[in-house]
Amino acid sequence: MKRVITYGTFDLLHYGHINLLRRAKEQGDYLIVALSTDEFNWKEKQKKCYFDYAKRKQLLEAIRYVDLVIPEEGWGQKVKDIPEYHIDTFVMGDDWAGEFDFIEDQTDATVVYLPRTPEVSTTQIKNDLKLN
Repeated sequence: MKRVITYGTFDLLHYGHINLLRRAKEQGDYLIVALSTDEFNWKEKQKKCYFDYAKRKQLLEAIRYVDLVIPEEGWGQKVKDIPEYHIDTFVMGDDWAGEFDFIEDQTDATVVYLPRTPEVSTTQIKNDLKLN
């Protein structure tokens, strides 16, 4: 069984997120989503989420491509998660291209950057809603 992991906040879940999750699942047989906790989002990313962690987790668990949701509590967690969950492929959106190449040097996982859905983003949705 080929295991895949991806990381993110997944706030205001939209079809760009679904596209990413679908394509991540196509990289293997079992997809784990490490979902940023509210504390990590606020303290490290300076992001305030519309939906709290429990609600975002519930939404992700309802998606057929997602097999397991775990909390992401810090930047350094990625290198620890890969051996713990027996990960073969680490997937991120291509807006992160190059940022996680070190993972291939420190673990047995392959890093894959998938293209984003260009016409949608959570940031854009939030900005558009401010206009109304």
